[in-house]
Order: sequence, then C-alpha cells, then structure tokens
Amino acid sequence: MASVMNGARHNGIGMTSQRTRLRMIERLREQGIKDETVLAAMLEVPRHLFVDEAMASRAYDDVSLPINFEQTLSRPYIVARMIEVLRAGKPLGRVLEIGAGSGYQAAVLAHVAQEVYTLERIKPLFERARQQLRDLKLRNVSVRYVDGSDGLPEAAPFDGIIMAAAAPVMPESLREQLAPEGRMALPVGKQEQWLYLLEREAGSFRETRLEQVKFVPLLSGKALN
Repeated sequence: MASVMNGARHNGIGMTSQRTRLRMIERLREQGIKDETVLAAMLEVPRHLFVDEAMASRAYDDVSLPINFEQTLSRPYIVARMIEVLRAGKPLGRVLEIGAGSGYQAAVLAHVAQEVYTLERIKPLFERARQQLRDLKLRNVSVRYVDGSDGLPEAAPFDGIIMAAAAPVMPESLREQLAPEGRMALPVGKQEQWLYLLEREAGSFRETRLEQVKFVPLLSGKALN
C-alpha cells in the first residue's frame, strides 16, 4: 500500500494532476516564457512534492509558497524566467544555485543542465532538499550544507549561477566563478529588488536589469534551524 500511495503522490491527483501541471505550462507561455526546454522541465518536475501536503493544492498556482524557516518557494513564473535567462537558448554545463530551499529549482535545473551544485545554509532545508532530490533520482545534483553567499570556488567555473535570495548589491565574489561566456541570474536590492542578468564577456562583465521581483534577503552563515 505504501508504494501505491507514494506513486499517487508523485504522479499527483486532483489539483496536483498532470492536467493541472499542463495548465501551469500554458500560463507560463502566456506570461512570455518561450524556451521549450525550460517548459518541458517545469512540466516534468512534480512541484507539489516540494511543499507541505497542506499546500499541495496550490502548488501549480502562480504564487510563492512558504517552506518554513521564513523561506519561500518562488512562483513558477520566476523559476522559469530565471532559468530561461540563464540558458539563453543554449545547453548548460555546470550550474551553481545559491539557496536550495526545498530543492524545487534545483530539480528543474537538473533537467536542463549537465551538472548542478545547490547550496543551502539552513540545515533542515538542506536535509529535506537532499532527500527529495534523491527520491526523484536526480543524480546530477550535488546538495551542499554551506554558507553560499560567496559561492563555491572549489567547484568553479560555472556556466551559470542562479541565486534564490536577494543580495543587497551585486556580489563581487561570484563574478570570478563564472566561466567565459557564463551568465548569472539574481535578484539585487533591499526594499526595491530587481532581477539582473550578469554576463561574462571577453574579460569584462555586462549587467542588465530585467524586471522587479520580491525575494527573501540573502543571509550569511550556516543555521541549524
């Protein structure tokens, strides 16, 4: 019985069904997401598994959802938008995510990149993300319990870096961890936050401000709870 119930939870029923996921994808298209590789990854990953069961019925709505510890799971549009910006229509090799949270964005990245490193500073979230990604058998994702504010220099360079928390200013320490022609998508700001794209080009960097967003702030230091 347990395996049957686990299968039902994975596949989804009612408000977490495949039909509900397809409606999410159509909404993302209407919102301007054009990268079919990203849309296919969003369809593939069961978002309802990354929130508490009480929230599962809202998993495919275009809203951010709480995941405890004053953290949130970003709304589907923002996840898709940031990954689309990171890809720019090209295959991704090694990607760094700062702020694993529940592990959802890392799961989507695992379907569009060869190798994903995701960092989480809050231990219970790290443990939850690691277990969920294992359960989904996403073997190209490495989950680390570290302070990710300075990136992961030992695994650099990265073709893409994506940040799931807002830095007060553009983090200088992350620039040098980008590979040549690498791209970084991240929210920057305090009261007013903007999504930025940072591109590394022939020894220089180009910053592009994309759209206004709202994220939890980037914090430093590891936390046990």
